[in-house]
Amino acid sequence: MSELISRRGMLAGMGLLGLAGCSRSIDMSAFDMDFTSTGTIRPKVSVDSSLGSYQSMYASMQDGPFVLPAIPYEKVPKQFRRQIVQDPTGEVPGTIVVSLQDRYLYFVQPGGEAIRYGVGIGKEGFLWSGRAVIQYKKKWPTWTPPREMIGRKPELIKWAGGQPGGLDNPLGARAHYIYKDNIDTGYRVHGSPEWWTIGQAMSSGCVRMINQDVIDLYNRVQNKATIVVG
Repeated sequence: MSELISRRGMLAGMGLLGLAGCSRSIDMSAFDMDFTSTGTIRPKVSVDSSLGSYQSMYASMQDGPFVLPAIPYEKVPKQFRRQIVQDPTGEVPGTIVVSLQDRYLYFVQPGGEAIRYGVGIGKEGFLWSGRAVIQYKKKWPTWTPPREMIGRKPELIKWAGGQPGGLDNPLGARAHYIYKDNIDTGYRVHGSPEWWTIGQAMSSGCVRMINQDVIDLYNRVQNKATIVVG
């Protein structure tokens, strides 16, 4: 039996191949994995040279009418920088898997690998978990604060009709809209100008990413892709 089949068998036995409705985090400790940057990944995990250097990944860039500032990636913990790792999820290529405990988002690749990004997640009481789909995606989306959020922060009433996309918009450069059973969950995978919050639990429930990373993910993900959050 090949290593891949053995790994998938182990995943199936642990219940990680069917995470629908799962509210717990994925326990990655069961896998013999290197959770560090690509510079120290063991040889069995290949490095996709197309990802480029950190300097190129997080450089300033023109995107439509906006110029994204460079990210001081040296201040971002290495484990939260974009990198290739061995896929720990057992999901099919093209699937997004978010590990709430580890603050990682995996985009599953062919050949047993995944692109891993660091993410920020919701505060306690604002988390969502389950299996759903990315119904659609938007560039520089409009952000409309929910009524509940306006109730907590009355100063947001000025955006009750929607805040246009831009560098200060909380949804950042891209948003992926999560639907379950054709119903909008209200949760998104989106960019954020607050790169320093990556790896922390500070949002109102959405999964936030560095803007340069969410653009990279946006360019890879197809509409109706499966997303698993747990």
